[in-house]
Amino acid sequence: MDLYTDEYFMKEAFKQAQTGFDEGEIPVGAVVVCKNRIIAKAYNQTEKLTDVTAHAEMLALTSASNYLGSKYLPECKLYVTLEPCVMCAGATFWAQLGELHFSAKDPNRGYSRIQPSLLHPKTVVKQGLMAEECTQILLEFFKNLRK
Repeated sequence: MDLYTDEYFMKEAFKQAQTGFDEGEIPVGAVVVCKNRIIAKAYNQTEKLTDVTAHAEMLALTSASNYLGSKYLPECKLYVTLEPCVMCAGATFWAQLGELHFSAKDPNRGYSRIQPSLLHPKTVVKQGLMAEECTQILLEFFKNLRK
């Protein structure tokens, strides 16, 4: 039995989203995996850093690139709890990301709504794993925000 499954890594991304939720950030979490090892973790920190580009994916990609000493990540997999926006999808393109795994679709700002070909042509995409849990935490966050 393989311990390090897609579900295992998505659960780790979800833990990051929960941290963001607890800190009042939009609860999106991401982890970057290389050779079955998590090399970067992040959650949205746009409020904390006062930076509109501080999305979980951007922070995780930067951290992974620093860890590997390379701007290219073709051997890496990004697990993220929400479909990346156009900015984050573009970053995965430039990083030549090997695989993108995302949970919940983002019908308003997801990259696939705008332009599915924003990803690198060699990037493998898998979606939907833990979509219900990842959608629920987002709905709860925005419901609490409106109170």
